[in-house]
Amino acid sequence: MTEEAVKHPLVSFPQDRTCPYHPPAGYDPLRAARPLTRVRLYDGRAVWLVTGIAAARDLLGDPRLSADQDNEAFPSPTEGFKNRVRGRRLSLLGMDDPEHKTLRRTVIPTFTAKRVSALRPKIQEIVDALIDDIIAQGPPAELVSAFALPVSSQVMCLMLGVPYADHEFFEEQSRRLIAGPTVEDTQRGGEQLDAYLGALIERKQREPGDALLDELIHQPLAEGAIRPDELMALAALLVVAGHETTTNMISLGAFTLLEHPDRLAELRADPELMPAAVEELLRFCAVAEGGMRVATQDIEYAGQTIRANDGVVMSTSLINRDTAAYSAPDELDWHRPDRHHLAFGFGMHQCLGQNLARAEIEIALRTLFDRLPGLKLAAPVSEIPFKPGTTLQGMLQLPVRW
Repeated sequence: MTEEAVKHPLVSFPQDRTCPYHPPAGYDPLRAARPLTRVRLYDGRAVWLVTGIAAARDLLGDPRLSADQDNEAFPSPTEGFKNRVRGRRLSLLGMDDPEHKTLRRTVIPTFTAKRVSALRPKIQEIVDALIDDIIAQGPPAELVSAFALPVSSQVMCLMLGVPYADHEFFEEQSRRLIAGPTVEDTQRGGEQLDAYLGALIERKQREPGDALLDELIHQPLAEGAIRPDELMALAALLVVAGHETTTNMISLGAFTLLEHPDRLAELRADPELMPAAVEELLRFCAVAEGGMRVATQDIEYAGQTIRANDGVVMSTSLINRDTAAYSAPDELDWHRPDRHHLAFGFGMHQCLGQNLARAEIEIALRTLFDRLPGLKLAAPVSEIPFKPGTTLQGMLQLPVRW
């Protein structure tokens, strides 16, 4: 370590949030260092952290930054992430072009706005049934386990054609893969999920259905456009990413609105504001933090030199609070003129399921606050647990009453 590094130690990344919807207070020095600065990861490695929205768009579109998780120089923000990617590339997320472009073009027709629109009545049925159960059981309730998680799980089962009777199994294996405390637990969760999805794909080849997974089996897989292992990896990604991030956003979105009663009252008075509110909550909460890349060549940017094999990390929470793009970015305001954010990423790796996620969040939050007008927290904020400094933010529990 140089004498300069001793005098000015790098800020560590990621850190725990002290408020579930605000960036960690320890990131304050990074705001002043926009759009690009250096931070230190858990293993002591120094990497570049992107904190400006224009820089993020530029760099996420730069082919000299690679998403290839098989690259030995690929950065890991946590030990758990390192365990997950060790020998397990997460389908589209861990690919570069041309391989990425070929696979994305193959599957993107199954993620159309038309398909999501057709699903909205069924999503509404799922949400209504869960709230019926909550009301029948009476207060208090715990909204993560009783509402946010089953909404996203049931919708994902519906979308993929996974039997909902198996939801507890794949939720548990997804949890182990995402947050397993040991390498063995993480790997075992991935193996169990792969085995389940492999058997499901074989069954669907014999007994076709009409869900997304069936379409992928009987079109690109049957035509040889994708391999069986690629389809299984893609299905695993959809199961894990689809229900984990949406669960987090529904529960954290509900918590954030309860903590902003004036804004919540405005939504109740004018439900037509909900789509704009969802966009602002996505920006404000930034549940998916720390998108990673590795430089394959030297890149000159903003007066800095990103060297080949340097790690580059996107801080979504700081990018979405960039004062160059947003006026008063730390305020929750769905009337702001600029609603563009990077909650779903940017460029070729932008989230395929973003339209579905928007529909789920909008229907879930609108219906929740419409049917439970007296909803309030059932515990002091200081006693409500939320996720620690990981790359996926969210609530561990959300106790409420009405």
